Amino acid sequence: MSLPPPAPRRHLHIRSIECRGYERDDGLFDIEARIIDRKTFDVDEPYRGRRPAGAHVHDMELRLTLDRSMTVRDIEVTTHHAPYDICPTVAPGYKGLIGAKVGGGWRKAVTEAVGRTKGCTHITELLMPAATVAFQTMGNWKASPGTEGQKPYFIDGCHAWNSRGAVVKRLYPLHYKGPT
Repeated sequence: MSLPPPAPRRHLHIRSIECRGYERDDGLFDIEARIIDRKTFDVDEPYRGRRPAGAHVHDMELRLTLDRSMTVRDIEVTTHHAPYDICPTVAPGYKGLIGAKVGGGWRKAVTEAVGRTKGCTHITELLMPAATVAFQTMGNWKASPGTEGQKPYFIDGCHAWNSRGAVVKRLYPLHYKGPT
């Protein structure tokens, strides 16, 4: 189903976010995320001057390296384009996420390591979709060895996976809590 037709309007901004998940030959996982912002019109910026329509306002990327327990083993960030020369200097601060675990408490770990003036708003934003891509990359439908009978982490995580709903009733009846 498509969105309803919009009101008359003018296109001004494009933000593209792409995330990719990889399994490495050494058993670790790389999650890469990139953000690119562009304007659809020429713009005068205070530091870079005149920028033509379509030029990158922001172009930044990161690579999270995770082990199977979703613990950050390494992180690399780079800034290709930013409005200010100082922007790329925050990169080393992201190493503060090494040892943090993607999952419960991830947002807090990110805020503590690179929140506010310690990091870049755009790179920090990328860490959230990168985390969900990590789950999509590393997760599977089968129970991990030794976890049979345990409630999967995603149950009650969204409307579709409501423990009182039809999806859980069909796929995980042991964890179904709805009417019989």
